[in-house]
Amino acid sequence: MPTELEQIIQASWPILLMVVIFYFLLYRPQKKQENARRELLNSLKKGQKVITVGGIYGTINSLTDDFVMLQISEKTEIKVVRSSIGQVASK
Repeated sequence: MPTELEQIIQASWPILLMVVIFYFLLYRPQKKQENARRELLNSLKKGQKVITVGGIYGTINSLTDDFVMLQISEKTEIKVVRSSIGQVASK
């Protein structure tokens, strides 16, 4: 007959297994993606062509910690929140 400690161990291993699976399938990839996004936003430079999360394509004219000025046509410039930059456009 199993002891009380053995019963506790037998009852808790499925929960521990679920925690490990949760970590490797959800938490770790999300952290990796978050770090890549933070790196992208920190590496923005004047003159780069970017696409916002709303689909606006433009060239960075100036940057601050919170905002980016995008030139979207010859005479049109818009101010967007830095976090709204979705990706750097390929050349």
